[in-house]
Amino acid sequence: MIIPAEKDLRAALARFAHARIEHDVRPTGRTSRNLEDATYTLCVMTGARTAEQALLAADALLEQYSASVSGASISQQDETLAA
Repeated sequence: MIIPAEKDLRAALARFAHARIEHDVRPTGRTSRNLEDATYTLCVMTGARTAEQALLAADALLEQYSASVSGASISQQDETLAA
């Protein structure tokens, strides 16, 4: 699976959340299609088969992104201290 860029994953999550809320508040054929499209996109990006699995996978990816940034910051601080 190709790992999505963090900004793309966050955009897909925002689109899914917006579509979900819009459909829950006022369900129509359009909101249903938007939710299906957003769910499909999120599933493809995360390699999941259901919205629930996709959300769990997205959370795990976001944790990995945070760990990468934290690890890089610590590494840069160590280099600064060593100099």
